[in-house]
Amino acid sequence: MINDLDCRGMNCPEPVLHVRNIIIKESPASLSVLVDNEAACQNVCRFFEHQNFQVITEKLGTEFRIVGTRVDVAKVPEIPFPAVAVKELRVGVKKIMVLVTSDYMGHGDDGLGDMLMFNFLKTLKEMGPDLWRLVFVNRGVSFTAEGSEAVPILQELAGEGVQIFACGACLAYFHILDKIQVGEITNMLDIITGMKLADSVITI
Repeated sequence: MINDLDCRGMNCPEPVLHVRNIIIKESPASLSVLVDNEAACQNVCRFFEHQNFQVITEKLGTEFRIVGTRVDVAKVPEIPFPAVAVKELRVGVKKIMVLVTSDYMGHGDDGLGDMLMFNFLKTLKEMGPDLWRLVFVNRGVSFTAEGSEAVPILQELAGEGVQIFACGACLAYFHILDKIQVGEITNMLDIITGMKLADSVITI
């Protein structure tokens, strides 16, 4: 029987950090993790998958058990590069990360700020191939959720290879985790890693 790594009661990104540390130190063939919220569940699942683990989740009332089992690399079929990876390999292309921290731009009139932010997102494509990653935190995550007029704009950017991420803890806080329509759920570890990898970070 696999012992559970108990990550209940931990805030983002602690569950992912704990899982990462166990994998680095012990290199287990399997690891079972207990978390107590859906955002942590999705973040741990995503981390497992990126580390080449097969993932099974089990809902236990309000909690989740995630079991990651290491995949034999030799038996994994070759997966072609996604569009974003090809873009990153192109010579002369920068990696600009845009961090959207609000649902409006600037200070003063909120109605004007809302219009400015929408126009900003609509115009981001003018960055061309240098736009690498778009990350939404705090109220900014509302742009990725059902009902937002920005969803088609973000879907178009994603189709062109822009990586789009929304903070899982933020989605959960605003009770829209199950309403995300575009992009992937992320955590603070991913965000910090992205900042390190980016050539420049623009915060709005």
